[in-house]
Amino acid sequence: MTIADHLDADRLSAPGGVPVLAVDAATWRRPVAPIQAAVIGLDPDGALPPVGEDDFDVLVTAAENAPRPWVSVGKQRFDTAVAQLANAAYANPLATTIAAQVLRLTAKLPLADALTVESLAYSALLGGEEFRRWRVRSAPDAPTLPPVEPVTAARQADRLTLTLNDPANRNAMTATMRDALYEALANALDDPTEPAVALQGAGRCFSTGGALAEFGTATDLAEAHAVRMLHSCARALDTLGERGTVRLHGACVGSGIEVAAAAHHRIAASDAWFQLPELAMGLIPGAGGTATVTRAIGRHRSYWMLLSGKRIDARIASEWGLIHAIEDAA
Repeated sequence: MTIADHLDADRLSAPGGVPVLAVDAATWRRPVAPIQAAVIGLDPDGALPPVGEDDFDVLVTAAENAPRPWVSVGKQRFDTAVAQLANAAYANPLATTIAAQVLRLTAKLPLADALTVESLAYSALLGGEEFRRWRVRSAPDAPTLPPVEPVTAARQADRLTLTLNDPANRNAMTATMRDALYEALANALDDPTEPAVALQGAGRCFSTGGALAEFGTATDLAEAHAVRMLHSCARALDTLGERGTVRLHGACVGSGIEVAAAAHHRIAASDAWFQLPELAMGLIPGAGGTATVTRAIGRHRSYWMLLSGKRIDARIASEWGLIHAIEDAA
């Protein structure tokens, strides 16, 4: 595809009607004129040609066990997998193109700055039509009564264990739980004894992510951004550095992996699985995922997780670097 000039490039955008391009990875080069459309580089023969990574948002190959930044989808599923990505893009074109732009930018920023960019984009999409349509379609159920202590803390010697403590709601990350977790992490950061901190989840899973019943309830999106930045659990967990460990099991969805990916030590049980479902809701991650997950597995694979919405299991997560070890409880 030839992009003649800057005006011609306008059509390669959500307002222009083309939010995604599927192109030959071996021959495509990003044009000088800026385009908002997400670019999917295709390698249907599994040849793994040399590419300029900056020219693409995701790279899909038929080759098995392809190295980073490629995503392997297999020869038999190749066309179907690409069609699913395109369909997802056209279903929510603004979220698709904004996610691509955020990842392109934040991959080159310090974590704190990347979190700010993500939050601003997230707030913008919360006010958008794509998210409004999802709210109308989904009408999520209200959660059951939350626990008195949504996050518990147990100290033994120089080790502090924090536990997401709402198993009845699969540790859905309500605003109350987020604030409690941030307070616990902030206390650990301020503690002069510098304890090691382990974060885990009670019940059948680590966390299914943000409490859906709370999505879209903020009436002041600018204030919501400010609060999100003040109580960024991902930033606090990253600041712990080598002192921070997460232990993951079962579902780790949305913020359930976005926050956890900020930990410098990430250990998962063999039943753990990971998913970033926000784009199908007309959103991007809002708990840090565009920064934390990207730093773990790279921009291209992160964008594939967003656009596809597919789960990856513990084995793939380990191969990609999202987790550092697979360990089942004794």
